[in-house]
Amino acid sequence: MGTQPSSPPWQPITFGGVASFARASFGRLFIVQFIVALLVAGSVSCFLAAAWFPVAQKAIARLPEKGTIRRGQLDWTGPSPCSLAEATFLSIVVDVANSPTGQSSDVQLELHRGGLRIRTLFGHLAIPYPKDWTIALNRTEVEPRWGAWQPFLLVGIGAGVVIGVMAIWLVLATLYSLPLRLLTFYSDRDVSWLGCWCMAGAAQLPGALLMSGGILLYGFNRLNLIGLLFAWLLHVVIAWLYIGIAPARLSRLAGSVHRRDNPFGGRQKRRKRFGGLKSE
Repeated sequence: MGTQPSSPPWQPITFGGVASFARASFGRLFIVQFIVALLVAGSVSCFLAAAWFPVAQKAIARLPEKGTIRRGQLDWTGPSPCSLAEATFLSIVVDVANSPTGQSSDVQLELHRGGLRIRTLFGHLAIPYPKDWTIALNRTEVEPRWGAWQPFLLVGIGAGVVIGVMAIWLVLATLYSLPLRLLTFYSDRDVSWLGCWCMAGAAQLPGALLMSGGILLYGFNRLNLIGLLFAWLLHVVIAWLYIGIAPARLSRLAGSVHRRDNPFGGRQKRRKRFGGLKSE
């Protein structure tokens, strides 16, 4: 028989810990999710500070004295094509004529005459320049702005990650609460709709911790881009595993019949093969 989970509803690591959130309040679940979201945001910020921002700083230092994006067109006075900065994770290339270029980084930003192209190992995305904006693209204007706004940009990205992952967990908890409610209903588990929703929300956290570690390993060159993608897929599967296994740690409804009870235990009455009742 399943037993009531004894783990306090503060750790979403074990199956019993996730199941214990079925008895937790929404406020407690929110606090735990917020802590995990901070860890995820911290790993993303550390990755950007160590892998992407130095490349951007180097690219800004190599910008020409004159350059701008005006009316959706790049006005470039430097050589083209040219590589402003290049590293394992990120490279920044200027190619006004949109000539064929190779790719040596996981992510490559290409500045073309009419737009920005983001190229990865899995494809590319073309983004046109805004026609109503004038964007400075020279060292004199960009370098001091980057130095002043870099810390705020890093904090802003971290805050965006916290808000984004918590919104995703809210949506996934709502979607997963229905199959989780059906699973607990047919297995005679003592839990409410709100308990299923909280348990579905807590089931997202173990995979998020794994993904946070994967981002750090990727940033320190201990994991390649394919490995990072595998970690992302694995963190989704882990959530499904917790949703499928954690309900077994909940207590059963009072008076429910356990199908695996010993059929020979206790006093029973059996019908004899040729009729009549026999007491044991």
